[in-house]
Amino acid sequence: MAEQAGRPGPQEAPEPWYGRTPQEVADRLGVDPAVGLSAARAARLLAAHGPNALPEEEQRPGWLRFVDQYRSYMQIILVASAVVSLAIEEWTTAVLLLVLTLVNALVGLRQEGKAESAMNALKSMMEATARVRRDGAEAEIPAEQLVVGDVVLVSAGDEVPADGRIVEASSLQIDESALTGESVPAAKDTATLAGGERLGPGDQTNMAFMNTPVTHGSGLVVVTATGAGTELGRISGMLSATRREQSPLTRELNTLTLWIAAAAGLTMVVMFALGRSRDQAWDALFVSAVSLAIAAIPEALPTVSQVILSVGSLNLARRNAIVKELPSVETLGFTSAINSDKTGTLTMNQMTVVEVLSPTDRYTVSGTGYRLEGRIHHAAGSAPGIEDAVLPYLVANDAKLVDGEVVGDPTEGALLVLGHKAGLDIEATRERFPRLATLPFDPGYKLMASFNEAKDADGRPVVRCFVKGAAPAVTARATSALADGAGIPWDEDLGGHALAQTERMGGEGLRVMAAAYRDLDPADFDPDGDLLALVTGLRMTSLVGMVDPPREESKAAVASAQAARIRVRMVTGDDVTTGAAIARRLGIDGEAMLGADFAALPEHERLARIDGIGVVGRVAPEHKVLLADTLKKKGDVVAMTGDGVNDAPAIKAADIGIAMGSGTDVAKNASRMVLADDNFATIVHAVREGRKLYDNLTKYIRFVLVLLVTFVLTFLGATVFDIAAGEPFTPPQVLWIHFVVNAPFGFALGFDQESPGLMRRTPRPRGESVLTGPVVVTVGLAGLALTVALLGLIELGRTHYGSAHVGNSIAFTAFALCLIVAAYECRSERGSVLTVRTFDSRQMNLAALGEFVLAVLVTQMDAFHRLLGTTAINARQFGWALLAAIALLLLWELGKLLARRATGARGPVAAG
Repeated sequence: MAEQAGRPGPQEAPEPWYGRTPQEVADRLGVDPAVGLSAARAARLLAAHGPNALPEEEQRPGWLRFVDQYRSYMQIILVASAVVSLAIEEWTTAVLLLVLTLVNALVGLRQEGKAESAMNALKSMMEATARVRRDGAEAEIPAEQLVVGDVVLVSAGDEVPADGRIVEASSLQIDESALTGESVPAAKDTATLAGGERLGPGDQTNMAFMNTPVTHGSGLVVVTATGAGTELGRISGMLSATRREQSPLTRELNTLTLWIAAAAGLTMVVMFALGRSRDQAWDALFVSAVSLAIAAIPEALPTVSQVILSVGSLNLARRNAIVKELPSVETLGFTSAINSDKTGTLTMNQMTVVEVLSPTDRYTVSGTGYRLEGRIHHAAGSAPGIEDAVLPYLVANDAKLVDGEVVGDPTEGALLVLGHKAGLDIEATRERFPRLATLPFDPGYKLMASFNEAKDADGRPVVRCFVKGAAPAVTARATSALADGAGIPWDEDLGGHALAQTERMGGEGLRVMAAAYRDLDPADFDPDGDLLALVTGLRMTSLVGMVDPPREESKAAVASAQAARIRVRMVTGDDVTTGAAIARRLGIDGEAMLGADFAALPEHERLARIDGIGVVGRVAPEHKVLLADTLKKKGDVVAMTGDGVNDAPAIKAADIGIAMGSGTDVAKNASRMVLADDNFATIVHAVREGRKLYDNLTKYIRFVLVLLVTFVLTFLGATVFDIAAGEPFTPPQVLWIHFVVNAPFGFALGFDQESPGLMRRTPRPRGESVLTGPVVVTVGLAGLALTVALLGLIELGRTHYGSAHVGNSIAFTAFALCLIVAAYECRSERGSVLTVRTFDSRQMNLAALGEFVLAVLVTQMDAFHRLLGTTAINARQFGWALLAAIALLLLWELGKLLARRATGARGPVAAG
């Protein structure tokens, strides 16, 4: 039976481990905690169930990842075109196309998986040793060799090596923030919990979990789960099962490529049908088909997009937002919901005392975090000073302040900062009261006491017991209170007032502590005796309220996000009351609810209520994933922040997972972006940069669409009307337009200035295409107008100048000039370019000037004649090309004017 019970994971037991007594756990696993497992039995269990390790994620070989780059529609079409070019002996074209595919593949490969896998990061966290009892003796073994039933000894400074039931505990506290999000270490004991309802890890006070550090005390743990069966292993399984989605831009480009490829394919069918009916040679038709294939594919788009996003990622890095995957930069621009961790992101992760209440006086405390700046303001009462009220917090305290940093427990550090603000010399105060003994904090009695040498008011030596702890625990042991240096009875009125103030501060999200003292006769004091029995008859000195305060910039950042129509939610491992109080101070509105309550809702109710929820507290990893999935189903593009192992599945599931720079490697590796400064304001800045980049990319996409539609329609028109033998432009000319004309304007548009009102726009809904109705109409009409002009110019050359070669050169020049017009027009869907603001982009102006010069040179220089197959044209012929560009400008402006009138818009808009 014992061997059977050794399988990892508590799921075998009908009752959860935390619902069983220590003796029941030991009996179930067949182990005596005083002796431990035998070495022989441990070896059998290890052989049967494997090591205490997480499964490794297999790395795909490099050649396979390289081949994956050729699965995109664009790459497939380019490779097919290259094969056809080789078949018809168009060697130069074939080589150019293959080089293009190689460049695209290498650029894509370079951006994949720069960080280590999250699964392997989880495994690396476990490379540790464990102290165990085996065969009645203590031994230190590699943590990987632990098995279910092992008895593990843990103490302050250790990391728990596996999940287990705590069977002995002495003032044991464990930092479970990486698993639960709790901002303070969890107090642990051996008390059996009710097993009828599934409790989250944060509520399992008698369990210890793998890879959580022990911060205080010691304990004895019977291992109940190892490896994949642990809480960490469960999260690992969620992480590997969470599918990462393509970015919005990647999906858009795939869709656009398919549409353009379909249009080009239809044109090819027409081309071959009509060509053969006119007795054109197969070779000539294949050359035209290759030209069309090259023309219809936006070959420069991947490279231009990568460069734009790379520069954007560098800009973000300068502002402490490190983007690991380039498409994530543009995903930021879609963000419509941010699920933000509270501790350290919206708040400082530095406990701060903000209020002190003595029996007769009230004080407020300014300053935030562990910075020593700040003052104590006497808000009510007439006491001459605050020193007596706060003295126990400083003496019954093991923390230290070193160069503005807290060494020790963060709560105790906040109390030392309070003492500094009160004008007390911490070290001198402690020297005045030499410590004789200490009663450490224990979750059972929820207080700490130090016993120190002191003198009473008459100068007689006493042992003074200084006490601090949870307010209810301390007040329950009080019989008097200190008021104006004298004792007053702790009667019903005073106790009721203390209770009311404790509830008030708790409702405001403050953590409430109390301080007290009593004097003992040195002759009767035994430092090795029952110290807890002496903590009675206390004289209360004060209550303090402390909080992890919001960052100074967080409120403004939340307001900026809300102005940008982005819904901000607080997701925290802390209780709902604390979270809701901080949320109110930050301006995050909405219902506050428990993660378990949210998960218990039917799906239709979750979808109906999600918009009204502002705070989710006590969240487990699966609750965070469910929250992100629910928002996605509502059509939101979700950003999720976090720092712990428990955050990793939701970070990976979100559209843009954001890890804290101070967080775990697991969270960082699962994320798409890392915040070096752990600051919510940085997220909002990143969203702004993402919106700008995506807005600029959409300008470029509009421009590219005009180019592609023009190419397809021109080839179709040339085929139908038998112009230039169905090949209006040669492959070298097509590549020239794509890379020498299109690419520079792509960079200029991609680095364009921010459009006015960008951060006041509603985020683009999930799944909404770039091909909106107005864009389709604009692109279609502009492409049609260009097609008519280009085919007309080719025919003009043949009929008026007696040379199709001249007509091709005029049309090629006109194409370049018209694209200059299109680039400026594509900066805005409706805004006119007939304004001075049109020329506020230096990059655009330089690109336009350069393209104009090249448009002249391609027909005037012999080198270009040989490279592109053009011929010299005179000034009158150049004028025809220029006329086409002017006509396009006037027609486009007329269309925008009609669009503005139709939508009721007024005034020119230079961008956006």
